Amino acid sequence: MYPDAVIFDFDGVIVDTEPIHYQVFQQILEPLGMGYTWQEYTDTYMGFDDRDAFREAFRTAGKELSDDTLQTLISQKASMFEQVVTQGVVPYPGVVELIKELSAHGIPLAISSGALRSDILPILEQLDIKRYFSHIVTADDVPQSKPHPASYLKAKDLLVISFPAQLTPSSLIYAIEDTPAGIQSAKGAGLSVAAVTNSYPAQKLELADIKVPSLEQLTKYFL
Repeated sequence: MYPDAVIFDFDGVIVDTEPIHYQVFQQILEPLGMGYTWQEYTDTYMGFDDRDAFREAFRTAGKELSDDTLQTLISQKASMFEQVVTQGVVPYPGVVELIKELSAHGIPLAISSGALRSDILPILEQLDIKRYFSHIVTADDVPQSKPHPASYLKAKDLLVISFPAQLTPSSLIYAIEDTPAGIQSAKGAGLSVAAVTNSYPAQKLELADIKVPSLEQLTKYFL
């Protein structure tokens, strides 16, 4: 099961930023009469990028959302999110060690995330792990969010192009995910999936090839 390459999701896999995303969404949406519960967030919104999350909130409320208003809301959320994460974030147990071990074994790494690049880069720099990822595909890079496979397809293609001596389109490339939408996205891109139960119980992640309670357990499968 030794992977030829590994593509990490970000929120819910590397750091527990989902509560921060939820908090900031509510700060923006509640004054507009469109707030929702944490359960609704996990059932519906988790896995969406900001574009689709705002679209869904407005659709559910039966309100129109222009492209200009959408861009304003996305910029507002990005600014508020950045203010929160500058206070520091904590990685999930085992993830930094896994990233370093995979890199030490010469396994190419990438990120495929529905978050904005401005959300991701400050955290990677805080954790001092940005250098381990050859490519970082974000919501800024693809038009569709997960469960559409666009972001994983792009990350896979970039890795294959960057490592022609190691990778082909048929190489064993694993995605590490924490949501049903993310698993569907990775599977749609032809990837194998290791799922961690950071955000959902194992029974919600049944399409994954491997399920672990913590990335501390994933090393025994990969290395």
